Amino acid sequence: MVSRTLIDKKVGTLTLFAFGEGQGLSEHTAPYDATIQVIDGEAEVIIEGVSYQVGAGQMIIMPANRPHSVRANQRFKMLLIMIRD
Repeated sequence: MVSRTLIDKKVGTLTLFAFGEGQGLSEHTAPYDATIQVIDGEAEVIIEGVSYQVGAGQMIIMPANRPHSVRANQRFKMLLIMIRD
């Protein structure tokens, strides 16, 4: 997995992630809503135990304080948008 923070401001962050097949982010929570914009590939996003399949061009919102994880079904690139304010 490779990530690069593009914007890191008091009001939020914008981070680009690239995953190999089978890689991902383990289950965690965040104190703010986070949005994934899928750039390329496909992944499984699990939010509070519910599985969602997402692909290029799609977005998904992960609500604040809810457990979630991401796992690439194939090579996968996403933009993570977190607004803190």
